[in-house]
Parts: sequence; structure tokens; C-alpha cells
Amino acid sequence: MTAPLQGWYHSWVAALRIARRDAWRAKGRSSLVLAMLALPIVGVSAADLTLRSAELSPEQSVTRMIGTADARVSHSHMSGPINQSPDSRTSAPVGGYKAYDPSKSTRDKPEPVESALPPGAQVLKDSSGYAKVRTTHGLLDTQLREIDAHSPLVKGMITLDRGRLPENPGEVIATRAFLKDSGFFVGSSVTPRGATSPYKIVGAYELPDELGRPEIIAPPGTLIAPLNKALTESGGRTVTPDDSYLVKVGGAGVTWDAVKAANAKSLLVLSRAVILDPPADSEVPLYRDEPASKFQGEGNKVVETAILATVVGLAMLEICLLAGPAFAVGARRSRRQLGLVGANGGDRRHIRSIVLSGGLVIGAVAAVTGTVVGILLTVVLRPVLEETLGNRFGGFDFRPLELAGIALLAVFTGLLAAIVPAVTASRQTVLASLTGRRGIRRANRVLPVLGLIAVAVGASIALYGTTSKLGSTVVAGGSALAELGIVALTPVLVGLFGRLGRWLPLSPRLALRDAVRNRGRTAPAVAAVLAAVAGTVAVATYQQSNDVQMRQEYRADLPHGTGLLQASENGAYKEVPALREVLSRELPLAQRADVDRLVVGKPSCESYSSDPGCGRAEVITPKDQRCPLYEDAKGSDAFTEAQRRELRQDWRCQEPWHGMEHSVLVGDDKLLSVLAVTDPGTVAALKSGQAVSFDKRQVKDGKLTLRIITDQGENDIMTGRYDETPGEDKVLPVHLAPDSAEGWGVELILPPTAAKAAGLTTAPVGSFFSLDGTASTEQRQKLDGEIDRMGVDTSLRIEAGYQGDNSIVMLALAVFAGLVTIGAAGIATGLAQADAEADLKTLAAVGAAPRVRRTLSGFQCGVVALMGVVLGSAAGILPAVGLRLTQQREAESLYRRSIEQGYTSLTEAAPFVPISVPWETLGGLLVVVPLGAALLAALVTRSSGALARRAAG
Repeated sequence: MTAPLQGWYHSWVAALRIARRDAWRAKGRSSLVLAMLALPIVGVSAADLTLRSAELSPEQSVTRMIGTADARVSHSHMSGPINQSPDSRTSAPVGGYKAYDPSKSTRDKPEPVESALPPGAQVLKDSSGYAKVRTTHGLLDTQLREIDAHSPLVKGMITLDRGRLPENPGEVIATRAFLKDSGFFVGSSVTPRGATSPYKIVGAYELPDELGRPEIIAPPGTLIAPLNKALTESGGRTVTPDDSYLVKVGGAGVTWDAVKAANAKSLLVLSRAVILDPPADSEVPLYRDEPASKFQGEGNKVVETAILATVVGLAMLEICLLAGPAFAVGARRSRRQLGLVGANGGDRRHIRSIVLSGGLVIGAVAAVTGTVVGILLTVVLRPVLEETLGNRFGGFDFRPLELAGIALLAVFTGLLAAIVPAVTASRQTVLASLTGRRGIRRANRVLPVLGLIAVAVGASIALYGTTSKLGSTVVAGGSALAELGIVALTPVLVGLFGRLGRWLPLSPRLALRDAVRNRGRTAPAVAAVLAAVAGTVAVATYQQSNDVQMRQEYRADLPHGTGLLQASENGAYKEVPALREVLSRELPLAQRADVDRLVVGKPSCESYSSDPGCGRAEVITPKDQRCPLYEDAKGSDAFTEAQRRELRQDWRCQEPWHGMEHSVLVGDDKLLSVLAVTDPGTVAALKSGQAVSFDKRQVKDGKLTLRIITDQGENDIMTGRYDETPGEDKVLPVHLAPDSAEGWGVELILPPTAAKAAGLTTAPVGSFFSLDGTASTEQRQKLDGEIDRMGVDTSLRIEAGYQGDNSIVMLALAVFAGLVTIGAAGIATGLAQADAEADLKTLAAVGAAPRVRRTLSGFQCGVVALMGVVLGSAAGILPAVGLRLTQQREAESLYRRSIEQGYTSLTEAAPFVPISVPWETLGGLLVVVPLGAALLAALVTRSSGALARRAAG
């Protein structure tokens, strides 16, 4: 057994030496294959190191959340006992939300945090809330935070970058993200809007887990409380702080039993001990009602793994298709050497081992090169990667086994790409190899038959998937099988393209015949282009179809070309007159309709305010015109399915769209003009001082009731309890606009005279406007700049219709497909030039013009690109059509169920799921890409080449 083993070993050593020397001699071809194999390894190894480094250990993760504390405790905002997940990200009332009735909760103050802690525990309060801060540019939404940054418990939560920690009132530290966005620096003074005095920035820090968050930290009691006091005095909206407590108990920390005991007091706990040693799912009460997978997202992990495996598989297929012809050409260029091996006693096994060794050598070099470059890129680009991901690495987490597996992928791909050339080279006779004759080979008849079967079966599976419950999964699988079938048919299809050559001029005819004659070189390149273009066309068709659907379903907020400028907070209401002037000065207005809001209580009250002494005006729907489904105490369960279905068609249950912040507005007939309400009766009624309503459920006998609700007191949104005192009902004569008139979210328009006659207090809120043409980008920027300089919080919107980003997606896809296509076609052209060097020199010898060489190269590249684009466009339509048909079936099924259960009106339109082919993208691929590939190949090809000497006999 020793001699055969030694013979096998020595033969492979010799084959590797021959392959290494051959690769070194053909540096251009070897570099090309090396780059193809190494590039994916660079990307995958860099991604692996980046993701592993960004993926923190449980200890690192919990330290960034709670510092050196044992736990973070906060109130759950739910009354009564709760159940929580071990990581505290999910919680629910005991028994689930179905049994939870917030209206039955007590109004007692929540349990203090100390009640759930053992005696002697160290507690540090951490308060935060969002507010707007004045910056050098205007206003910036910023998180205000109060915590003792000097406490040892905070260590690990923040990282001081420069400066020092705040020690005295009036001092703050700011995140680097805040300084970047605000234009401030350490030493600047910053003032939250509404504050009476500025705060000095004494240091800069960062949050390791949220690098992009704008935040400032002040000592406890020096920022939020003084700001709220100033806002209360000025009538502004106060900051609602979110309080939590860092706790240090010592010993074993806060155990899972202690967490459950705190849950019984409606406290939410993030415990270090529980994170580091989580309990079994059977010990988590939250998972008793719902499976743990619902909260842990196991299904998403399976989908992500499947997508990753598919991407890796397709990448390997692309590389094999492109690298295979390079090895084939290399084997043909070395055929004399391989023939000498056979003449000296080598058999087919040795020939195969030499060619396979070429794939092994280049694959190994690509593996090492790609892995090293990927690691170096990650190390060098670490700051950029951290900023992009938004969090700092815990440290470089090298996984040698994973990196070795990724590197072996290049070796394996190189071997796969060399298998077919190795088998082909081993089948050549010694005489054919020594004389340089290629011989005559019969075409493979099995592969086209298998390809046809795969196309038919794949298309059938994809079409079946449109009616299957598995839906998109079956469609994707069938489409992939059909695409592989087309790849198998590529040699035959290339031959069919060759029949077009008889009608072409000399250079394209030579290029096409050369491509057909050398199908082993052309077919893989065409298949690679086909695969890239098919994926692009599939995604582009799906995106285009989805864009058409979204455009159809889009609901405008206002008539096209009109806009609305309105104040968003109390502080901005005082500036409404100035805002209106700025609007008229900076934008080309055709008409401006100023509107006011109703005020109940003190002038600073908003319609949705929950401050004591404030209230709201509410339109009351007559009892007999209310939807019965919502009036019964049992809700819709009090009706049978047939009754619910019938009531859904009732006009009382047809909910109009209310998209305005203030649904009751005070304005004149200019408002109707801007809203494109042209009904003569409606316009005349508003001019005569009569209110106009757009909701017929609220109007009875030509009248409408407006109820004044005051003294809301302390409202609790979480429990659904409100302290409300209904005041006077205002009965107003009202004109009902016809159903054809669109109110655009406005329920009721009161003319100023009617509001004054009813004793209602009003205040400016904003203006509707229509444009004379369109507002340019420069005009919008000037208007935004003026508003920023005024330092008020407003919202401005101009209805421009549906604005999808489909064009950007299409452009990105077209560019991607173009690059892959040009690359694949360029590789095929380079190989063709290397493989057909003798033919080109023969052309020069017989007197062909120098430009023929350049023209021939251009057409060789263009022919490969054109064939791949045509076949890829046809192959890419199938999966997109299948997915859209699947979505159409699911939408129609949901629509039918909704009608049967009474949740959808029969008057509502059936779902619209169109199939739209992106002809512009296809046109660009079919014309621009092959033409660009041909021109690029012609430009980089030398127009003349040196004549070769006669080969020795």
C-alpha cells in the first residue's frame, strides 16, 4: 500500500508545482481569476469580523445599559401586576391584554421603587425627556437627561471624550452627535426652548450603544425641573420625564424571583444576574400565554439564514460561471504542456489533477489574500464602521474557525470552477494536444434536455405557488429552478443566436461565429450575465408593480399643489401672524386662507391639552345617527355576523377620513377655494355666516351640536381615565356639504361671525394656501431658514402627489446589472482575445485593417452582453409575475373574508395588485449596456498586434 500512496502524493505535488508555475507565467489571467475569487472573500470576511465585533457579549451589553449597577427598575405605566421577559423588553398585564381593563384600575400612586428592594440598597435616579433645544441652525429635538455622572454606578454607560463632568447647576455635558448637529462645541452655552437661562457645555461624551443620539446630561434637579417651571409660567407644554432607577444590592444581585416579586408591584426590572443567567422559558410567566418564539423572533432568524444561504449560493454560481472559462482557456493555452505529460506516461488522472491544481493554487492564494485584506479593511475602517452601525465595538472578535471556513469557500469555488475544464482537457488525445488541434466534439445532448425539463418544471412550480398556501416560497423555488434550466440551455441558445450572423457585416459576423464556435467559453459568460440581469429584472418588475399599486392607493392630504402651514405648540401660536407673512414673502402663493382654532380655557390651551383648566370643543353625533356597532356595551360581539355585515354597509358606520390635527376650523370662503370645494350652495352658505359640515352623521334637521368640555384635570392616557366636566352645548345652524365635496380631514368650518355669535374663543393656528406654479428647492430652503430663525415649532406640507423612490431603486438596479454585465462580457472578451490570438494574427497577416482587431473585440464583448441581457430579461419576468399573482390571491382572499365578516363595505373597491413591466429599465439594459460594453472593449483593445514567428514543427 505504500507505493500507491507515494505515487498519489508525488503526482499531486508535481501537479501543484506545474500549476503554480503556469499561474505565475500567465499573470494577467491568474490575476483576473484571483480577483474574482478573492473579492467575495474580502466582503464576507470583513462582514463576519464586523458583525462579530459589533455583537456584544451579555456582560458588555448589560454594562452599557445599567453601568455597574445590579439592575435598572422603572414603573411599567400599567396598573396592577405584570409579567415581563427576562430582558425586560416585553411586558404584559397578568392574564394578557384581553383580560386587562384599564378603566378598572385604581388611581393610587404607584409603588415606590424602594418597596421592592432589600434594605440598604443603593439607588440612583435617572430621568430623561425630550425637548427642543436652540442651536446655531434653529431647533433640535434633544433628549434631556438628569443623572449623577460622577456616581460609580454610571461607569460604562457613557464615555467622556473631552472636557469634564458637570458638577454645578448650569453645567451640562453633551454627546458628540449633539455637538455635530447643533454646531456647538465644548465651552458653548446651550438653551432649551422655554428655559430662562443658558447652560454651559463643559464636556463631550458618547453613548457607546447609540452614537447618533443628541443628548445632554445635567446634575439631578438642575435641568428638567427648572425648565418645566419656566414652561408652566409661560404657558408652554412641559417635558414629561421618564424616570428609572439604577440599583446596587450586592451579593448575588437581583435574582429572577426578585424580578417577579417586583413585577407584582407593577415594576419593570432589567437585571444583570438575569441577563447573564436567564431562566428557562418554562419559568417565565409571560411565555405561558404566548410562545417564547413570538417575542424572540425565531422565524425571522430562519428567513435570514435562508436568504444568506441563497445569496452565498448565487455568488458561488456567478464566480464559477466566470472563472470556469478562464481555467478552460488556461488549459488550452497549456495544451502542449499537457500533451507532453501524456506522452511521458501520464494518464487522464494526471491531466485532471494539473488543471484542478490550478484552481486549488489560485483558490488558496485568493483565500489568504481575501481574508487578510478583509481583516485589514475592518481594522482600518473601524471608526467608519462604528459610526455607520451606530455603536462601538466591544473589541475585535476574531473567530478563526469562521474565517477559515470563509477562506475555504474560495478554495472550494476555485476547484468547482476548474472541474469542467479539467475533465475537458483530460479527454483530449495526446496527438491533438501536441499538434494544437482542438478536434471535433459532439454537442452534449443531455444537458439541453435537462434544461428544458428544469424550465418546464420550474415554471409549473412557480405558477402553482401562486395558488399555494406556501405562496412566495414556492414561487421563488420554482423560479430558481427555471433559471437554472435556462442556464443549462445557454449553449444551445448561443447556437441559435449564431444563425443571425449571415445577415451581419464582417466584424459582428466574425464575433458571433467565434462566440458560437467556442461555446465552452461563451456560454458560462452569457449565463453569468443572464443570472445577474434576471435578478435585476425580477426586482425591477416587482418594484415597478408595487409602485403602480402604491400610486393607486395613495391618498392625498390636500388638493394637488396646495399646502398647509400650522403651528404645532403653544409657543408657536403667538408667532402665527409672523409666520403667515414669511409664507407670503418666500413662496409664490396664488391664494392664502388663514384659519383659527377654537380655544377652551386659558389662551395657552391646545385642543388636545391635558393640563388642568384646559378643555376642548367636540362635535356631538346625534344618538340615532351613531353606528350601532360602537354604541352597544358589548361592542360588535353583540351582533351576529350577518348583522355586522349589514351594518358595515350602513351610512352611519362609514367613517370619514379625519386627518387634521384640528378638525374644527374657523375660516372664510377662501378656505373652500383652497380646498377645491366649488359647490355653489356650500360657498354661499359660508359667505352668509353659516357653518359648513362635511360629515352628514353630525347634522340633523340642519343643526349641529358643539359641546364644550372643560376642567380635564389630571388625565391618565394609559388607564383611559379622564376628569372631564361637560360644559354648555352650542347648537349651530349648519349647511351639509354634498358627498362629492372633499373636506380633506376637516369636519366643520365655522365662519368668524358664527364663532363670535356662539361665544366661542378663537386663536390663530395657521394658513392653507395654493401655489402659483410650484415652489422651488431654493424657496423652500429660504422658508425653512426663516422659520428656524424665528425659533418656533411648526409643520409645513405641500401636497405634491405620490412621490415614490422607485426611480432611484430602478437606477441602482440598472447600474448594478450594467456593471456585472460589462464585467462578465469583458472577461469573456479578454479570454476570447487570449484564446483567438492566432486568428487575430492571421487577420493581420492577410492584410486586415488595424481597426478590425479593435472592432472585433468590441463586437465580441457586445455579443456576449446582448445575449445575456436578452435571456436574463426573459428569465427575470417569471418570478416577479409569480410573486405579484401570489400577492393578488392573498389580497383577494383577505378582501372576501373581510366582506363575509362585515369588516369591509361592498362599496369599497376590490384590491388592486397590478403587474407592470419596467420597459425603460429593460430598454436601458437591452441597448445601453451591450453598447457600453462594446465601446469599452473597443477602447481598451490595441488596434495592432505583433506578428508571431512560425512555430517549430
